[in-house]
Amino acid sequence: MCNQYRQCTCKKMATSFYDLTAKLLTGETFDFSSLKGTTVRDYTQMNELHERYASKGLVILGVPCNQFGHQENCKNEEILLSLKYVRPGNGFEPKFQLFEKVEVNGKDAHPLFVFLKENPVCRNDVSWNFEKFLIGPDGVPFKRYSRRFLTIDIEGDIKKLLSQTN
Repeated sequence: MCNQYRQCTCKKMATSFYDLTAKLLTGETFDFSSLKGTTVRDYTQMNELHERYASKGLVILGVPCNQFGHQENCKNEEILLSLKYVRPGNGFEPKFQLFEKVEVNGKDAHPLFVFLKENPVCRNDVSWNFEKFLIGPDGVPFKRYSRRFLTIDIEGDIKKLLSQTN
């Protein structure tokens, strides 16, 4: 909060998706500006869509969070092994960028989610794991999907956005 009596504790709000950065599980900083001109999806189990559309410009980002029923309670360095052997298990390996765990709600929410929650549906929280965001090639959030929205049903919107880039 900012006022004349208190020091400003506001976080600078990103004006574009491409203004943001986040840490990958490897510890490297990922600059979202490197995705300019691509269509971006945020979801943790998107290998199938990645295989179908990565060559056409789709970029999928997985962002773990432990704010929902403590479903992601392992350490960052354990996440890949957990995905492979526990959930979903059966040797699963993400074929997309996977980031370090972040907060998505509350005062410590990562700037990515502060930005995404304002666009295109202004809602002040992410309701549960696997909420999905589709970002257009211009860096503007195109659509937000509930965790209950079937992943495969997003394919039509992905095709629509990819056709705009070609």
